[in-house]
Amino acid sequence: MLRRSTFAVVFNLVFYGSMLFVPAGTLDWPRAWVFLGVLLVAILVTIAILFPGHQELMDERFKPPIQKGQPLADKFLTLAFLAGYVASVMFVPMDRFRLHSMPPPGAVVSSLGLVLFLAGWTMLVLAMRENTFAAPVVKHQKERGQHVIDSGVYAIVRHPMYTGGALLMLGLPLFLESYAATLVACVPIALIVARIFVEEPFLERELAGYAEYEKRVRYRLVPFLW
Repeated sequence: MLRRSTFAVVFNLVFYGSMLFVPAGTLDWPRAWVFLGVLLVAILVTIAILFPGHQELMDERFKPPIQKGQPLADKFLTLAFLAGYVASVMFVPMDRFRLHSMPPPGAVVSSLGLVLFLAGWTMLVLAMRENTFAAPVVKHQKERGQHVIDSGVYAIVRHPMYTGGALLMLGLPLFLESYAATLVACVPIALIVARIFVEEPFLERELAGYAEYEKRVRYRLVPFLW
């Protein structure tokens, strides 16, 4: 647990730090340092909430993005999403320090970006705490006795992790003052939406009770909208 916790902290800080500061070509970026500080606190809180008593969930979350039993379409979408997300994060410093594609958002809008990021992160944590079968890929975990989860945030939308991910991806570039990068973030979000059309038919076939769950919880991603 200590080893995995340390890895999670180091990996995320190195990933986001390198994706932001290397393309920026400078360490003189106060908002990026604030973001990394907020990220560090969020990761530590997540570890404190999820790691104790959630061993099987953590085992799933640390598995690779391509796995046995995963539909071919999901393999493609997963790799495309990862590439799109990395590109969207790297585009933030490129636009902020080099391209200047659009005027930066003001203080109120950029602060809202941080709120969106934290709201998205919170949604992800709530979803993982509720659903111990929350694997990073589409698959049926027969060996673990996977069943439909319809409580907590799963009683509001069918894919709360995707909702949280979309909020997170929109909030990060807004806080780092790039409208253009916020538009670019719509690409990995669109891939998340596309993944839903692969995941739901798969679960309807493989997971008992999922079709009935879809009737009870009407909204996929956004309450009262879709």
